[in-house]
Amino acid sequence: EVQLQASGGGLVQAGGSLRLSCAASGFTGDDYAIGWFRQAPGKEREGVSIISTSDGSTFYADSVKGRFTISLDIVKSTVYLQMNSLRPEDTAVYYCAADWRPAMCRYGGIPRGYANWGQGTQVTVSS
Repeated sequence: EVQLQASGGGLVQAGGSLRLSCAASGFTGDDYAIGWFRQAPGKEREGVSIISTSDGSTFYADSVKGRFTISLDIVKSTVYLQMNSLRPEDTAVYYCAADWRPAMCRYGGIPRGYANWGQGTQVTVSS
């Protein structure tokens, strides 16, 4: 059973930084895509950033490029999302999700392409 444990959310002022962590377990192989999605009140869930565990290729939503960085610690099976220069519009519940690598190629940041989800962590950016 795939399990994803997200942590690291919180309250921060605009311009500040947070780092999210997602610990993954239960995958039987080493070629999958794991990353972050977010959902703000009244909005649809959207892809934020995803990384491939096999080749390190990444996906970033246009709205976070240059501000957020995703990274992978293979030994710890943990993915990190370093979020800098946070804006009030980044406020959302952030979810960790994963699936086999083809999901990243086919779906990119589209949530329905990912079958495995962790619990959300709230990120609130005050102005």
